[in-house]
Amino acid sequence: MSDDDKHRARIFLHRGQLTQARAAYEQAVSDDRLAKNDRALSDSLGNLGNVCALSGDLDRAEACYKEVLTIQRTELHQEAIAHTLVNLGNLHIGADHPEKARPYYLEALDLLHDLKDDRALGILYNNLALQQAREGQWEQAVTSFTQALDHHRVVGNEEGLAVSYSQLGKCFLDQGDLTRAERCLNNASEHYIKLGNEPAEAAVLRLLATIYDTRHDLVSARRCLERVVSLDQRYQLPELQTDSACLAKLK
Repeated sequence: MSDDDKHRARIFLHRGQLTQARAAYEQAVSDDRLAKNDRALSDSLGNLGNVCALSGDLDRAEACYKEVLTIQRTELHQEAIAHTLVNLGNLHIGADHPEKARPYYLEALDLLHDLKDDRALGILYNNLALQQAREGQWEQAVTSFTQALDHHRVVGNEEGLAVSYSQLGKCFLDQGDLTRAERCLNNASEHYIKLGNEPAEAAVLRLLATIYDTRHDLVSARRCLERVVSLDQRYQLPELQTDSACLAKLK
């Protein structure tokens, strides 16, 4: 019965029907409790937590993840523990409680280093860096972004490299370090071009245009914004009017 509920939940989730997916996972959790199948219960609770997080019910999501963590610690499943810790950290970041997220992130880092899980480490260091940047901890943020990039490179995570370079560039820009910001944002742009992610490329080019405008390099700024406006039009991006106005000023 539990497997049927999980199958239905996956279908609902794929369709974006979160209310129905949650109800199906709740039933799967009940079935797994009755069957006293801890491994299956952990899986059902984790998925239920994910759906609750997507739905905005952070309290229920946290309760699910904590129960999952209890089961995983009993079974000494280190990789699963690490990923649940990350989920709990992300949940608290989403709830704007970074001080509660940090202990979960730090414990997850220790486990992931032991497991040599470079893909997960890259993502986690990036998350940690973003929070440090929000709190104005610039030096720590730069260090964490750099560590994220190192781990992304090990596994060849192009998307991770693009995102981390972009966010590190924004971090340098916020500090007024235009040279390092430009270098990072150009790297991000190159990775987004490789990925074929043109809307993300547009976001990076907007930041580069800001740098060139600040330096009074109007030719480079105009070149960036011309590309941005063309992408705005192609993908019907909401920034079209603002970008067009900025480009008109440069002309």
